[in-house]
Amino acid sequence: MEVYLIRHTTPEIAKGICYGQYDLDLARSFPSELKTIQQALPKQVFNYPCFSSPLQRCSLLAQQLFKTVRFDERLKELNFGHWEMRAWDDIPKAELDPWMHDFVNTPTPQGESYVDLHKRTTEFLEELRQQNLTNAVLVTHGGVMRSIWAHVHDIPLNKSFDLKLSYGSILKLQL
Repeated sequence: MEVYLIRHTTPEIAKGICYGQYDLDLARSFPSELKTIQQALPKQVFNYPCFSSPLQRCSLLAQQLFKTVRFDERLKELNFGHWEMRAWDDIPKAELDPWMHDFVNTPTPQGESYVDLHKRTTEFLEELRQQNLTNAVLVTHGGVMRSIWAHVHDIPLNKSFDLKLSYGSILKLQL
């Protein structure tokens, strides 16, 4: 199965703020970023089934690109729990250090770990495979894309952030 992963465009948020599942608005640059994504995708992709995170930074992009979009909660970014919308510099070192030391297995306070995110994204992938589709598009987030990339390429999760993704990045995978 051919799968395209598309990361959402730039969100409207100051640098240095922790966000994951917070439903952010899009930056004013959205129209130009949308055009760049449209031009980068092969024409046939626009006929593929599209699945998207329901968060508006993904859903608005997906709805601009595709006629029909199926939303799935499992495609949401990492839940940072108590840290959502806090400045990284304001998170107490005693809270942040254990997570920074092992972000793969350590959940954020009232949130989830990267293993939790990986479990839900790989569950989604397995269900997608069972649908016998020949191709699909996922409009999602950087953490989800890295998790899927690691799963498909058998890369340890702690190495998945070696994959650099900018807003609007597109990855093509064979499942």
